[in-house]
Amino acid sequence: MRREFSGTPGKASQTPTGALLLHVLEMTEASDLSLASPLTSPPPWPRDPRAEHCVEFQRTNGSLNVTSENATSPVIEFWERRVLKISDGIQHLGALRWELALCLLLAWVVCYFCIWKGVKSTGKVVYFTATFPYLMLVVLLIRGVTLPGAAQGIQFYLYPNLTRLWDPQVWMDAGTQIFFSFAICLGCLTALGSYNKYHNNCYRDCIALCFLNSGTSFVAGFAIFSILGFMSQEQGVPISEVAESGGWPGLAFIAYPRAVVLLPFSPLWACCFFFMVVLLGLDSQFVCVESLVTALVDMYPSVFRKKNRREVLILGVSVLSFLVGLVMLTEGGMYVFQLFDYYAASGMCLLFVAIFESLCVAWAYGE
Repeated sequence: MRREFSGTPGKASQTPTGALLLHVLEMTEASDLSLASPLTSPPPWPRDPRAEHCVEFQRTNGSLNVTSENATSPVIEFWERRVLKISDGIQHLGALRWELALCLLLAWVVCYFCIWKGVKSTGKVVYFTATFPYLMLVVLLIRGVTLPGAAQGIQFYLYPNLTRLWDPQVWMDAGTQIFFSFAICLGCLTALGSYNKYHNNCYRDCIALCFLNSGTSFVAGFAIFSILGFMSQEQGVPISEVAESGGWPGLAFIAYPRAVVLLPFSPLWACCFFFMVVLLGLDSQFVCVESLVTALVDMYPSVFRKKNRREVLILGVSVLSFLVGLVMLTEGGMYVFQLFDYYAASGMCLLFVAIFESLCVAWAYGE
């Protein structure tokens, strides 16, 4: 069952996975730094002194008093000027952000020691890393729906603007979400499924995966939009404007931290949220590394199916990915990250690979 990686579709499926290795943990290390930041009370992003034209977008006597043309949110200032120190463009990479580099090194060390003994050790770790985000999702959901304005946010979520269906970008984003969340055409499910017993009920597992994945996304929508509805009421602006900074990484590092500032016990909620983001990033990385390593071992069994060769291979993949990922931790690294995110492992790239994999399997292998 393992030899499916030796053909062209198998190699093609590992190409986006290799690109994911280089930039999935980039958001994890940003979460590590953000996780340490809210240990102060209150969190630092509403009071960053570097923001010369920084104003609080909160409602005061029913109106917004913004006097500067260059006014911006303190959350955006903290994300762009403190965490990233983002440059003017990709042509100015600037200096390496050593804080982020150390966080990335820590993430790769954790990732390596969690998976170096194979899927058996990974499975034990995932019992915690996969279930804790669900616990946090339930906590954030309960907290979100009890906030004032949550009903308006949930109504905005359940009654979408159907005219947006004419926008091709909406379909592109939706397709990217489905392809990525289900790991379609990435080889991850094939690699992990190859460790199942020969008579395992794969149909049952596929149906369970579909319901669990889509159900999680649906429930998470209530947690997110209840918070956005609360932000809308506090700031006195439409929900559509509050949610305009959504998406990845805007939702995780701009919209939600802005909401956390408005909550009681904001350092606690900030730490819990960013810890959840760290675990989600590590889970994704576990799967990507395991998929790529399984493919390489099956393609070259005479080389890697020897004592300690697999552990050395995982170490090599981790070190190489860490070194290449340092490019994205420079002051202009976010632009490189966005190039990888858009052109290497999402959108048209995944759609292109999926179409031609289907053609190869149906017309070449099928005959």
